[in-house]
Amino acid sequence: MKNAVKVLQIAFTYIGTVVGAGFATGQEILQFFTRYGKWGALTILLSAFLFIWLGTKMMLLARSIKAASYEDLNRKLFGETVGKGVSLFTLIVLIGVNSVMLAGAGSVFMEHLGLHYQVGLWVTLICTYLLLGRGIGGVMKLNSVVVPLMITLSLAVIINTAGSPGAARFFTLSTDSGLAAAWTSPLMYTAFNLSMAQAVLVPIGAHTESRKAVIWGGILGGAGVGFMLMAGHFALSAYMPGIVQFEIPMGHIARQLGATIQLVYILLIFMEIFSTFVADVYGVTLQLKQRLKVSPRLISLGILLICYLTSQFGFSSLLSVLYPVFGLFSLVWAVMLAMYRQTGDGRD
Repeated sequence: MKNAVKVLQIAFTYIGTVVGAGFATGQEILQFFTRYGKWGALTILLSAFLFIWLGTKMMLLARSIKAASYEDLNRKLFGETVGKGVSLFTLIVLIGVNSVMLAGAGSVFMEHLGLHYQVGLWVTLICTYLLLGRGIGGVMKLNSVVVPLMITLSLAVIINTAGSPGAARFFTLSTDSGLAAAWTSPLMYTAFNLSMAQAVLVPIGAHTESRKAVIWGGILGGAGVGFMLMAGHFALSAYMPGIVQFEIPMGHIARQLGATIQLVYILLIFMEIFSTFVADVYGVTLQLKQRLKVSPRLISLGILLICYLTSQFGFSSLLSVLYPVFGLFSLVWAVMLAMYRQTGDGRD
């Protein structure tokens, strides 16, 4: 029973870390999968397989080397010097992405709840700081609440879409994009999300005693991400191509389920932003703790302050430069992880 609870906690944290705001709004699913029409469902299956395989492998490797943070994993994959550089680049991108997520939390409060933008920022920052004091256990417990709600909403969306006239369109939807682009897209998507998720998955693997719990947590987590991708793709396909015009396409679909479901969906978007934000800040804190001889609390405060300041001025222009570079880097990183061979029982 103890192992079963641990497996679910790992799986839910894995799902919650990957399923951020871009995923929740539907934009990521639209851009990486649904735009490729009938190929979308098959490429989601490929993506789910990669999430299961590489996510589990990452956690097992972290467990075998007793990694203190994702920097230890990168040193193992790339060597001492290159590994440090890779971790530093990942750190910059993670802080940038978290600044955008924090700004997104402020926007949810302002646009959908009628509260001031700054209220959203400060609620997120204060709750994050309080939760970080609970360590990886706090991160996992948060996701154990948020992710089941996300899965429930996904099921509601599937049931609603199944009764619509375009329910079968994800089998027949045409696309102007080439086959090479369609099959490259899931590789980029999975590599990018796994390289970001290492900030959380590495400490989870390192802190889990049971190897079986890590394996089954990785399998369920990767499959869960695949299920949520498929649910979103199924719903979005039914409303193509008109759904492309909406900034939050899944929000438009949720609106059709009634005012209560729409409010739940909006709160869920915030919770997804919050859970990913907390997890990433925790991972970055662990990495900086290896480099700086100051207390983790002080490091976390510093990271939150940087995120707050950059969320005021916008980070989108810098991210537009960093994202493509980080995307290519993620592919190299994922290939290195895939090619790494462990010996014996998984302990190096």
